[in-house]
Amino acid sequence: MTRHDAGSDERGSPLVRAQEHEAYGPLPVPAPHTPAELAALLGLLAASRPRIASVVVGHGRDDVPTAAAAAFAGAWQARGGLVLATVTWPESAASWLRAARRMTAQLPDAWVVAGAPAGFVQLARRLRHSTDWEPSRTYAFGSLGDARVAALAGPGTLNGLRGALADGGTWEVRAGWVTRFPPGR
Repeated sequence: MTRHDAGSDERGSPLVRAQEHEAYGPLPVPAPHTPAELAALLGLLAASRPRIASVVVGHGRDDVPTAAAAAFAGAWQARGGLVLATVTWPESAASWLRAARRMTAQLPDAWVVAGAPAGFVQLARRLRHSTDWEPSRTYAFGSLGDARVAALAGPGTLNGLRGALADGGTWEVRAGWVTRFPPGR
């Protein structure tokens, strides 16, 4: 049984078809995170109500997302936060179901993600299709704050996802739109 139908094709698969990828052109490659980006991401979680104490960290397997996830986990734990699990995903997989189930096996207060847009979109569609994952309880690094990511993920798939930008600003997905906010807002 599917929990959400956003992004599913007629067979019920949440996977992005080749023609969908082609419609959006090449997606951005993640840049190394910045200290301002990490601080803004930590600030988003600290400002959340109810208070966030535990997280599951997920990231793509490339060097840049791996480094961002490790930096976040270290900073989160230094603040007294709990990392329940760290989950990786490939940029290409048959279904992303294993990663989706690992991301949601624990009961975190929030999820924190870092990755390349193409792999994350596939994972997010699987998460919405096959688990009780909630994007409004998910925080991300800047590479995922691109309007093409929200569009490719499909209607409602990323609604409420928010994150930090390299300059310390933030972003949020609402109704398929990505809104960016300047640092300090």
